[in-house]
Amino acid sequence: MLNLVKPELKALEHQQIELVHKTVLAVLEQTGIKVEDEKARRVFREAGCKELEKGRIALGPGLVEWAIKAAPSKVEVYDRHAAPAFSLEPGQDGGTVFGVGVTNLYYQEIPNDNVVPFGRRHMAASTRLGHALDEFGVISTPGVIQDEPGRPAEVIGALEMLCNTTKPLVFLVSKPDAFAASLDMYAELAGLGPEKPFVLPYLNPITPLILNSETSMKMDLAIERGLPLIFSNYGMSGATCPITPGGTLTLLTAELLAGLVYGQLKKEGAPMILGSLPAVFDMKSMHSYYSAGSMLVNMCCAEMMAHYELPHCGASGGSMGWGPDLNAASLLWLNHLTSRLGRAGLAPFVGSNFDSLVFSPSTVVYAAEVIRFARGFAGGFSLDESDVGLDEIIKLGPGGNYLTSQLTMLNFRSQPPLSGIWPTLGLEKWQEQNQPKAGSVLREYTRELLNNAKPPEDHDHLMSAGEEFISKMPS
Repeated sequence: MLNLVKPELKALEHQQIELVHKTVLAVLEQTGIKVEDEKARRVFREAGCKELEKGRIALGPGLVEWAIKAAPSKVEVYDRHAAPAFSLEPGQDGGTVFGVGVTNLYYQEIPNDNVVPFGRRHMAASTRLGHALDEFGVISTPGVIQDEPGRPAEVIGALEMLCNTTKPLVFLVSKPDAFAASLDMYAELAGLGPEKPFVLPYLNPITPLILNSETSMKMDLAIERGLPLIFSNYGMSGATCPITPGGTLTLLTAELLAGLVYGQLKKEGAPMILGSLPAVFDMKSMHSYYSAGSMLVNMCCAEMMAHYELPHCGASGGSMGWGPDLNAASLLWLNHLTSRLGRAGLAPFVGSNFDSLVFSPSTVVYAAEVIRFARGFAGGFSLDESDVGLDEIIKLGPGGNYLTSQLTMLNFRSQPPLSGIWPTLGLEKWQEQNQPKAGSVLREYTRELLNNAKPPEDHDHLMSAGEEFISKMPS
């Protein structure tokens, strides 16, 4: 629309995209990738790929270009009740889809921010919280259950996710047997199939340039079942990737295209979503972290996938925050705003602190506020005559009062609130209320959300059926 003011961000020029692609093809042809599983190596060899040495496969430019063209440009995702949830495609109108979670080992309690091992009750609570917040479109395996000794904890976690939301699931499971069992359970309990998928398996290679056996096996299982899968990598500049942003972008893009080739060789037209989690390795602290440069590489990765006309999944602003604090806020703002203004398709991993070790419900709620602001900013505004109100400006003139003007009366109810969490307090009111701290208000707001978050109506039925399924699993 000509009169719609809509901000956008772009990092790469066309010639730069072509340069990255040319370099990526050179990496794949000259260095290749190590493929651990013999069955996967056979798939590459049967496609004419050269085995440079034991386990290292070279991918020619023609095969890579074929895979890019063979993969679908659009992936349709549904909720558990088979209603359309969202679609992922380059340049999608709906903007970035955000999600809650990612395999945290610990949980940050409210209100004191104590960190405890992630338990089964935390999986239920985290999933319900993500279900209750409209800003999030998916639930992404919030944690790894630590309090189910002797039982299949990953399958139990999959059951808790299924029972506590109807939103689509980004599904992370480490062991192939637990992965297969969880998909079997989803199919039996909720009819999971290729027609209206509500589960997106999330799989990743080992950087740099290794397609490990567990990942190729899980890719096989997802593709055989007709499920769209996310193939994503995590790279640390200066450790598992070149220390420069350009080198990191090149290497991670090469890995993604190698995974794409394997997926398309397994089944031409298999739906795949590609993206990276580019991080930095700090040699002083021996920790990895996301940075401003990481977010720029994340943007560039999204633009590369848009160039290839492939759906994208990227970073989500997980940080070295200590809770819902200033330390976490800076990267959340940077990620959510640049994702929404750029080409990011899916940002599924919101709510982690301490380098993605600790799930913080208060951070999730704060991030939802940031997402709301980012979407409002990215939505732009209209310059249509009816929205500008030229006649009103001329009529009221200098010193005019717009408080009760016609345009104000028509639009004031649609103005977004300053915050959904914090009340608007002037100085005197703030002092009268004993100078409340913003963090304390956020934590109390989050506690109320958790206390009031109800499971779907079919929770008990699904839980009973799921426990029966798990009881019949071989030990």
